[in-house]
Amino acid sequence: MQNFSNEFNTLDYAIKGCNSILLFAHSHPDGDTVGSVLALKEYIKKLGKTVDVACFNELPEYLKSFSFETFINPNKLDVAKYKLIIATDSVERGFEKILPAIKQDQITAIIDHHPDIEIKADINIVDSTYSSVCEIIYNFFSLQNIEIDQQMATYLLLGILNDTGMLQHSNTTSDVLEIVSSLMKKGAPMAKIVSAMFNNKNVSTLKLWGRAFERARVNHENGMIVSVITQKDMLEFGATSDDIAQVATILNTVPGTKFALILSERGDGVIKGSLRSEKYKGINVSELAAKFGGGGHVLASGFEIKGKIVETKDGWEIV
Repeated sequence: MQNFSNEFNTLDYAIKGCNSILLFAHSHPDGDTVGSVLALKEYIKKLGKTVDVACFNELPEYLKSFSFETFINPNKLDVAKYKLIIATDSVERGFEKILPAIKQDQITAIIDHHPDIEIKADINIVDSTYSSVCEIIYNFFSLQNIEIDQQMATYLLLGILNDTGMLQHSNTTSDVLEIVSSLMKKGAPMAKIVSAMFNNKNVSTLKLWGRAFERARVNHENGMIVSVITQKDMLEFGATSDDIAQVATILNTVPGTKFALILSERGDGVIKGSLRSEKYKGINVSELAAKFGGGGHVLASGFEIKGKIVETKDGWEIV
């Protein structure tokens, strides 16, 4: 795990030296990208800088109880007016769309914890061993002696809880627990965040999950539990790809299994595979994903293949 002391110094120097700053959250924002941009915004506002947050989607409804922030659609922004642009978390989900509008005299920074990020910036702070971008930003604040107030602590805890599955995933290290304790001491409301995240599931999501759980099958030879979600399912329940995200994680908790695989149709003849495991199970799912041209974390990876999911008398097949 890198401490990024040099990169943090450079980032803080850039923030303090630029009067107009744009923060970029990834498309279909989750708790980590939201928490990271909003925590940074609180710090930058205290410096008296002009700072905006851009995202191709609005702040999710279940997170509006934590902020009145309005995300600005990048298509409605004059990107060239910002001296510094910082993208946080899953930067390959939207940030690449504004790269052509960025001029050479503008400074760019990327803060991410996903592996194999191909986009490069002037300042690159990327390490997949961190639980979340919010953990990285907590370290940035700490190493730069930046005071974390209650609002900043709330945003950081929001991201950490989001990406550790409420401290249930294997990326919940002793460092993460110490950070969570520190943020709670600063007034971050653990119970409120957990409640908001658990209560944000609409009926379409629950119905889609039920369909996926009904189809789940276990291969006892290799310990895989697998299920499928078709485009027809998505249309029937009015669901989105975001509703699929936690299915693999939940299936991965089934006793006696080593890893979970969800195959879901995404349109245009593309099937996405989502793989999940836990450290104690001894399976590197990124190696499995690589066999299909994909990649990701050791315990959370994905891939895409061409095809269509069809039901036969012997079960589900890809054709």
